[in-house]
Amino acid sequence: MANKVLIVEDEPNARMGLAELISGWGYSTEVAQDGVEALDRIAQWHPEIVVSDLKMPRMDGLTLLGHLTESPEQLAVIMLTAQGSIESAVESMKRGAFDYIQKPVEPLRLKKLLSNASAQQQVVRGNDAVRGRLRETGALGSMVGHSAPMQAIFHLIERIAPNNVSVLITGESGTGKEMVARTLHELSSRNNKPFIAVNCAAIPETLIESEIFGHEKGAFTGAVERRAGCFELAEEGTLLLDEIGEMPIATQAKLLRVLEDRTFRRLGSKTETPINVRVLAATNKKPEEAIANGQLRSDLYYRLNVFNIEMPPLRDHLEDIPVIAEAIIKTMNERHGCSVTGIEPGLLAELQTFDWPGNVRELRNVLERAVVLCGSGTLGRHHLPPGLGSVRVPAASESDPLRMPVGTTVDEAERRLILRTLESTGNNKTRAAEILGISLKTLHNKLKEYGSQGSASE
Repeated sequence: MANKVLIVEDEPNARMGLAELISGWGYSTEVAQDGVEALDRIAQWHPEIVVSDLKMPRMDGLTLLGHLTESPEQLAVIMLTAQGSIESAVESMKRGAFDYIQKPVEPLRLKKLLSNASAQQQVVRGNDAVRGRLRETGALGSMVGHSAPMQAIFHLIERIAPNNVSVLITGESGTGKEMVARTLHELSSRNNKPFIAVNCAAIPETLIESEIFGHEKGAFTGAVERRAGCFELAEEGTLLLDEIGEMPIATQAKLLRVLEDRTFRRLGSKTETPINVRVLAATNKKPEEAIANGQLRSDLYYRLNVFNIEMPPLRDHLEDIPVIAEAIIKTMNERHGCSVTGIEPGLLAELQTFDWPGNVRELRNVLERAVVLCGSGTLGRHHLPPGLGSVRVPAASESDPLRMPVGTTVDEAERRLILRTLESTGNNKTRAAEILGISLKTLHNKLKEYGSQGSASE
């Protein structure tokens, strides 16, 4: 337990009431009436946790927070906010606050927040070893990478993981969004509690509310007993809502209310149940396009997007393939009882020229197959699937094979692009559709229009 808590509140009765309440839970407390006085008390007394009001004279809570986030002491800050100031509270979390609580303060919730903040301080102190490993090996949790894009992501994860802040993880399919979520969980004070991941795209629309919120016996036909939902299963831990853009709009509205009120209601229940869950979300869609298409509520997006981690496609950090491949081979050796020692140097260099439309997931699948086939020794080209690498990242000096003269119509440009991509994949429609970012059905329809369907493989 962190021993020292500073209460910053301009209203005398509230200030002393909080100090008495928190002292009764075994913490040592000091008080300050505004941000200016708080900075003096922090410099002299060195608390681990600060509980601060948002609205105060001379220096308000957000300004105080700005000073504290620049401090090397890395204090956990809990913001007090009045009803109707949720936007300001969310803004405080974007700026580094641990969490917020609405006035009038609910003692049990505040006690829990203080306990979590205390645990967070232990995690922050323990992360010195993690930082050392990051500097030495380019690894963070189960993620690896020396490239500038991955190092920037690692440092952002390291900074925000201990906080109770929502994160929206974006990027193409296969880039490692769930791995980011698991790393955020592992580096937080919730790491000994459940991590629950639910794929919103894989649940039928008629069942998704029951899956997320749970249901009471008799809530609907087939509900023969009470069932806990994902929020209950993730209590005190982390919940990842994957493919959030596939969640029905009506369910998104209920989710937003849960995030705002920190309570939920099972289907068929009249009782609100309080929750203590960190919510992360992921999507392979561009959020702005999903909002414009009516697939994602803008208010839910802004609530989830306190921080955004955008995972780069593998083709944008090909220099990481050696270290990623090494980690994958180690995992697959353990999983399948193999003893593969590495990859032939020439083949490793060749892998760094491929386009990898399926990103890290595709690389993992390819290497798992190769490890099983090889069994021991060094992986060679003959252990890889035939046709792999038919699409390559063009060298900077290559001329553009799709350069078209002025006056080319959009339809003609589209036709040339589709046929050229199909040619580059060896007439493999599935891979061509992935590269073009269209469905296989759309590709079939386009080719039918062009009269060029042929006998392409799928």
